[in-house]
Amino acid sequence: MAKRFAVMAFRGQRSCFLHALLNVVDLKKRGTDVIMILEGESPALLKEITKPEDPLHRLYQEARDRIIAVCLACSKMVGALDVAKKEELPISSALDGHVQLSEYLEAGYEFITF
Repeated sequence: MAKRFAVMAFRGQRSCFLHALLNVVDLKKRGTDVIMILEGESPALLKEITKPEDPLHRLYQEARDRIIAVCLACSKMVGALDVAKKEELPISSALDGHVQLSEYLEAGYEFITF
């Protein structure tokens, strides 16, 4: 079985999120099974990167189809839930309001965190 990767974005710093996006796009272009999960402070960046004038917008657009979960509790906490919903990103709350990582571990994903 080929390796599967789940890129976890936790931090709200643009430089960390940039590297998460770069790696998702790179792995995607290589045909690797890669998904992206937004937890912690990272959903706050949706308020910026969804705007076409934002420097990270192009990378976000390239990685967008790999975003499989945005944490409900965290996106509420950082004021980004409305943006995530407007972008029609999958909102996850299976683990007491957060993303249930065991589901992805059981599916064979290895986690990379940023």
